Amino acid sequence: MSVYMEKAIELAKEAGAEGEVPVGAVVVRRSAGEIIGVGRNRRELAKNALAHAEIEAIDDACRRLGGWRLPDCAVYVTLEPCPMCCGAIINARIDEVFFGAYDPKSGSAVTVQRMFELPYNYRPAVTGGLMEEECSRLLSEFFRSLREKKRREKEIFAAEEKFSEKSLDKRIIL
Repeated sequence: MSVYMEKAIELAKEAGAEGEVPVGAVVVRRSAGEIIGVGRNRRELAKNALAHAEIEAIDDACRRLGGWRLPDCAVYVTLEPCPMCCGAIINARIDEVFFGAYDPKSGSAVTVQRMFELPYNYRPAVTGGLMEEECSRLLSEFFRSLREKKRREKEIFAAEEKFSEKSLDKRIIL
């Protein structure tokens, strides 16, 4: 199991290096033990709200298998799926969901809601907290870095604004 989550973490790191929220996902054909779909967040690059890691991995797996149903499959994702991704998992008939970090803001597998327990026509098994520490650390470091970058940009902007005001004051005096 951890080899699949490690691949998802590798994809999450790629997303983070591109300035995306670091989330990665893989779809695994359970009986063969092979990864048949991969994905990572690309919402910012694609300018598309649908470009989540799980959606990308499910799309990749569907294309490889030539159909929309993914029986005998599991998805491994570094962050608890949101409502949209839970819906895609249900619609693809994925048997199992394994995720790393819990998402207190939009996690819809177990945290904010338990979407897989609602009376839909398909209910995958869910396991959360797989390699949770590493998955959580990726997200925490990404958002810490983002906040630091915004703080620095704000300081630079304030310094430039102050410099411009001083330059304007000197021109008025002359």
